[in-house]
Amino acid sequence: MSFIKDVFYRKPIDKIISESENSERSLKRVLNASDLILLGIGAIVGAGIFATVGTAAVGDIVRPGAGPALIISFILTAIACGFAALCYAELASMVPISGSAYTYAYATLGQVVAWIIGWDLIIEYAVGNVAVAISWSGYFKELMSGLGVKIPEWLTTDYRSAFSGSRIYEAASLLAGGNSMEEVKTLYPKAAEYISEQLSSGQTLDFILSSFQHARNAVIDSPRIFSLPIIFNLPAVMIVLLITVILVIGIKESSYFNAVMVGVKLLVLGLFIVVGLFYVRPENWTPFAPNGWAGIHAGAAIVFFAYIGFDAVSTAAEETVNPARNLPIGIIGSLIICTIIYILVAAVLTGMVPLSVFTQSNKAEPLTVAMNYHRLNWIAGIISFGSIVAHTAVLLVFQLGQPRIFFSMARDGLLPRSFAKVHKRFRTPYVTTILTGVFVAFFSAFTNIDEMVDLTNIGTLFAFIIVCLGVIILRIKEPNRQGGFKTPFFPLIPILGILSCIYLMLGLPKITYIRFAIWLLIGLLIYVIYGYRNVKLITREEK
Repeated sequence: MSFIKDVFYRKPIDKIISESENSERSLKRVLNASDLILLGIGAIVGAGIFATVGTAAVGDIVRPGAGPALIISFILTAIACGFAALCYAELASMVPISGSAYTYAYATLGQVVAWIIGWDLIIEYAVGNVAVAISWSGYFKELMSGLGVKIPEWLTTDYRSAFSGSRIYEAASLLAGGNSMEEVKTLYPKAAEYISEQLSSGQTLDFILSSFQHARNAVIDSPRIFSLPIIFNLPAVMIVLLITVILVIGIKESSYFNAVMVGVKLLVLGLFIVVGLFYVRPENWTPFAPNGWAGIHAGAAIVFFAYIGFDAVSTAAEETVNPARNLPIGIIGSLIICTIIYILVAAVLTGMVPLSVFTQSNKAEPLTVAMNYHRLNWIAGIISFGSIVAHTAVLLVFQLGQPRIFFSMARDGLLPRSFAKVHKRFRTPYVTTILTGVFVAFFSAFTNIDEMVDLTNIGTLFAFIIVCLGVIILRIKEPNRQGGFKTPFFPLIPILGILSCIYLMLGLPKITYIRFAIWLLIGLLIYVIYGYRNVKLITREEK
């Protein structure tokens, strides 16, 4: 019984706040409401709107596309996020600590749930940032190519993608050379299966060969050490390390840097909307929902990635002036602004071009494809630059968030106390910032982006559910506790938040659930082996 009582121990909010005020482990409060709104926009507007709208509109092998009804998908997701945002705002104003959903869970649902959600948030922030860094590298490579600077393929590709893509290229070459599909399957079974799916969807062998030429080049041109090819994503590594340095230097400096990037990407998206309006053709909106509600639902699950980030505002709670007032403004304000932008972009994009224009290779860059379709190449170039800036801003805010969650977990004893060190000069959690930077840089160099978006989505939706549930528990357990913001229409809003997040989760592939379950089991094992025992040891020493 003692074990059960310990793992479900709810840490009193007053104790959480008092521990955060320890001068050696406290952060500097310098951010105001406008800083937080810009941080939220910096985190939200990024890879999602510049990349996932293509997949959400046309679909993929396992999911139908929403078509022009993508507008409804965005509204559906915004409603779900809105419910969660209201709950985040209440808890953030009541518990203005850097741990975000982890800290809220510790105060409402208990230690073991807090650990699970802290472990889960690694998927949203660190793993999600691996995907963003890889995507950033792709846009950077295209921008450099447009400027006449050719970066070798082996320096912009991960090992797995290079070799799997090279095998697809070799298999397609055999088919183009007259070999039968059965012959190719004996040599390259997985590659042959992929090619068969592409051919059945209307693609040609020439298209497949051109799509994977870069992977083939990476393998052929790469230098070797003891016959082992040297292939890694250098731009992804460099941008992550640069962001890490900026974050170590200071939160206010990071905020200034983010504000500049937010201004640039909002101008770029504004340019797309204004210019695109002149090329909208109403016939492109017909049929509005080619795959019915199934397509809208799948689209909402995909574009959820475009909304991830408003919750990152809460990780800066400990560095916010007057958090009870400013945190709700930052969280809700950034979500409202981004929703309006997303709906306008989706309406213009689907009105500019027929869905048939998007293919497997170019749907990751839908806004530039739309401009190139109308031969507005110079605007497409500006949008590519804006996408790089947007990706950079997301990297900044997510790299800001993850270390602060680790920082709070270490301060509670669930991670080594050395993780809770604060830089004497910059007053930033420099140990966890550097560790997170190294982690993201390493995996950005050697992994690919496949399934990253789905895994990030399910991890974030799970965190949203915990936060909504936390509001309900806290209202029941401590009905008289004062806070700066109260979720309206309680308990309806938190319940709707839980149900809407579950609904969006149902739109994700089954394999994502399996990977997520394995990830949580690994985290639970680490908690039992280290976290639980270490907290008990620290508690005993304090007594």
